[in-house]
Amino acid sequence: MASEHNATDYIIHHLTPLRVGEGFWSFHLDTLFFSAVLGGLFIWFFKSVAERATSGVPGLAQSLAETLVEFVDTQVKDTFHGRSDLISPLALTIFCWVFLWNAMDMLPVDLLPDIGHVAGIDYLRVVPSTDLNSTFALSISVFFLIFFYSIKVKGFFGFVKEMTCTPFGPWLMPFNLMLKLVEEFAKPISLGLRLFGNLYAGELVFILIALLPPVVQPLLGFPWAVFHILVITLQAFIFMMLTIVYLSLAHEDH
Repeated sequence: MASEHNATDYIIHHLTPLRVGEGFWSFHLDTLFFSAVLGGLFIWFFKSVAERATSGVPGLAQSLAETLVEFVDTQVKDTFHGRSDLISPLALTIFCWVFLWNAMDMLPVDLLPDIGHVAGIDYLRVVPSTDLNSTFALSISVFFLIFFYSIKVKGFFGFVKEMTCTPFGPWLMPFNLMLKLVEEFAKPISLGLRLFGNLYAGELVFILIALLPPVVQPLLGFPWAVFHILVITLQAFIFMMLTIVYLSLAHEDH
């Protein structure tokens, strides 16, 4: 496929989403589809493991599920200082879902787009985390949870007091409020942009490698794929850990 297009057209083609609608009300169907499929895969895996769980010698699937649950639960216990039954399941969901998003980057660049082309689909971007809409949607969900728990734990007036009277006391309320708003809005922006930027760059490198002569592609593609496994795992871990930290701060009522 790369030989049929010049480099610019090839890159643009792979990074253009399957879109319907215009402007703000446009929908990226490929991002929605792959996000739903990967989310369903996550639910199916843990549901099937839970239904077949045994107290004897666990199978490979049960061992993997137990390892993931124990790993996430350890991070929550070490980082989260509040009391909530939601945080551990939320952290597990975020880690696994974001990891599955990122893992789509390990598929051959042309595999699914070529299959989509045979089915009459002109554009198909298969890595949801290379879409700024998906990373921001997930980070904004965390942002609303931060405000929800801040108000729930501290009360409405306690929340308002924290937003207007810290860090410089009640005499500088407008300045305090401005600083707190910048601080709070920076959280979802940094979460969404960090994930998007790293995966977008990684996908772009894979596309550039695919443009090289076939003899050179394995020499560069394999080392980059091995390194990228660390990147996709690390980005999922960072997103999960920052979510836990932000929600822990929201539960602090002193």
